[in-house]
Amino acid sequence: MNQKNTLSLLTLNSLESQQAEKWFSQCCASPKWFKGMEHARPYANIESVVQAAKDIWQQCPTSEFLTAFEAHPMIGDVNSLRKKYAATKNMASNEQQGANDADDETLQNLASANHEYLNKHGFIFIICASGLSANIMLDALMLRLANDTATEIALAAAEQIKITLLRLEKGLVNKLEKGIQAS
Repeated sequence: MNQKNTLSLLTLNSLESQQAEKWFSQCCASPKWFKGMEHARPYANIESVVQAAKDIWQQCPTSEFLTAFEAHPMIGDVNSLRKKYAATKNMASNEQQGANDADDETLQNLASANHEYLNKHGFIFIICASGLSANIMLDALMLRLANDTATEIALAAAEQIKITLLRLEKGLVNKLEKGIQAS
């Protein structure tokens, strides 16, 4: 991660409001979430950051979920990765590492299924891809394609908070020894 995006808790608590919102927006693009995270400062410890992240996300309406989803690149789509990662590339680097190692057929299948998913649900497939191979992501995508949109919004929102917590962990210098958990 780029040093300028890595903060101590003390520094995070000391940022001007606009700077804090910008930093939190690299973790999750939902304005209600990143403004809520800024407003909840100061944080006493990493656990309070994690709890606030979860609580504020739970309070977000569907429209905020969809805004957060729009900030993600489509899994396996290199052009989408370049464009959409521009604002979050330091926080989000290596999140789709598994897609980088995929063969052409798997990437083609991912792209095709992603477009089918987008056409059906109106937003891209969201999965916490960290540590997952392209084949595992494709299997999950194929299973979830059959779901109705309300179910997919709930599942994608659950995946989004996992991604957000990973980004928070990556962005804060003083991490919990065991890491931030999504549970």
